[in-house]
Amino acid sequence: MARTPDVGTPAPDFTVPGTLRTSAGPERSEYTLSAHRGSPLVLAFYPGDNTAVCTRQLCSYTSELDRFKDLGATVWGISPQGLDSHEGFAEQYDLRFPLLADTEREVARAYGIAVPGLGLRRSVFVLDAEGVVRWKHVALAGLSFQNVDTLAERIAEATAVRADGRLHGDQ
Repeated sequence: MARTPDVGTPAPDFTVPGTLRTSAGPERSEYTLSAHRGSPLVLAFYPGDNTAVCTRQLCSYTSELDRFKDLGATVWGISPQGLDSHEGFAEQYDLRFPLLADTEREVARAYGIAVPGLGLRRSVFVLDAEGVVRWKHVALAGLSFQNVDTLAERIAEATAVRADGRLHGDQ
């Protein structure tokens, strides 16, 4: 199994199908990490749609979506379920950010969070505008999740990092 990417290194690229709930209904498209440049990104890996902790986690993120947007960040949820499951989950709970379908668990393996026979570890990666990992949290048991306050702090730190990897204000 691959190791989780180190902070300060480029996040592994991927392309997977995803769905976004809109007022006109679900919109399916391909999501490619390397095509998302120019703003911070939160990759929230979660074990499953319609499970207790995952539902609380994603509902908390969607209820604070404006806070992420105010920081210039986007949120992508990633789990092994297919698009039909994601669309029902997003509709039921009014989730308003893309849910990506890593049905073969290739992305989870690339990020070192796949658990053979069990799925994946609940994990969050904060990437800067260039796709570099600036913070990560990989849960051992996955019975809790990183809250919006923590993620907002990490996003703010990620946007303070200059292209040379040093924090703004460092000499």
